[in-house]
Amino acid sequence: MATEPLAPVRLNRAILTKRLVAKLDREAVVAGIGNTNWDLFGAGHRPENFYMLGSMGLACPIALGVALAQPERGVIALEGDGSILMSLGCLATIGKIAPRNLTIIVWDNGLYQITGKQPTATAGSTDIVAVAKAAGIPNAQWVRTEAHFDQLLSRRFADDGPLFLAAKIDDKPGPVQTPRDPALIRNRFMKGLGVGNAGALD
Repeated sequence: MATEPLAPVRLNRAILTKRLVAKLDREAVVAGIGNTNWDLFGAGHRPENFYMLGSMGLACPIALGVALAQPERGVIALEGDGSILMSLGCLATIGKIAPRNLTIIVWDNGLYQITGKQPTATAGSTDIVAVAKAAGIPNAQWVRTEAHFDQLLSRRFADDGPLFLAAKIDDKPGPVQTPRDPALIRNRFMKGLGVGNAGALD
């Protein structure tokens, strides 16, 4: 039997994001700050996308709230390693509640990239997949290759969760940036989820 490599291979964040977007239908995607949401926006804007501006560590809490509010909709949290490290308590809450329709994807480059490329704890001794498992999310694993990523996503996002995936990725900057208009982002997202006064969101 073939054995897994000891460490995940470093992959291209933008390519993985495009592969994810290609599999989406009506799923809500909540993306953390910086390159995480810039890549999501560049891969194909959808009204079901929420782009975090300025606040680290909130992609998973917001995605958890959406998953609980709309249990028949698949919900995906896209987060960076620096941001998830700021919100580890949320992983314990997710592990306890265990929403079946929540998928968490962490892009781990071991850096606080947009603030000066200071190393994060995952550049050293912290294994974020092991942390997720210890928080009560047993279905947590490293992405090994692009094909492995596709395989892991070949499922209904509204089933079998919570799922936690992490990929070691590059530190290339995102090609585009999202519009820095919080009200616009919020209103489009609410409309994409079919909530609120549709007339007021146009």
